[in-house]
Amino acid sequence: MTTDLPVLQVLVVEDDLGDVALVESAFADHSIPSYLHHAADGAEALAFLRREGRYHAAPRPDLILLDLNMPRVDGRQVLTAIKADGDLKSIPTIVFTTSSSHSDVTSSYDAHANAYVTKPINFDEYERAVIKIRNFYGHTAVLPRRASDKATF
Repeated sequence: MTTDLPVLQVLVVEDDLGDVALVESAFADHSIPSYLHHAADGAEALAFLRREGRYHAAPRPDLILLDLNMPRVDGRQVLTAIKADGDLKSIPTIVFTTSSSHSDVTSSYDAHANAYVTKPINFDEYERAVIKIRNFYGHTAVLPRRASDKATF
């Protein structure tokens, strides 16, 4: 299938490799060309976003799927850092977590999350949730242009 859509660059910040595999499976549909990058914790995600160390050539993500409960630097801290950074704050950041805690939902939106999605436990529902995110950000939403896509005049 040929498409004129740009490749959707997605950063998945998730410490559970099973969940990463489920997200990869849901993004495998080629109607939305995408490339998934994985960070296993918040410290790695921030290094990726800031293009530090081994991530010096990392692309700017078009979308971030962010788990809250991770080792070292948790998703709450990552979200706060992203939305406080003038170069990163325009990247849509979806909190995608097992927590349905009212305080997590409220604090995530207070920190300017673009959406909060509780991970379904059922496999089919989990895949449907990720597909809905993928379709919305791949087809419906207009995303900020990546710096590398900007025309120079």
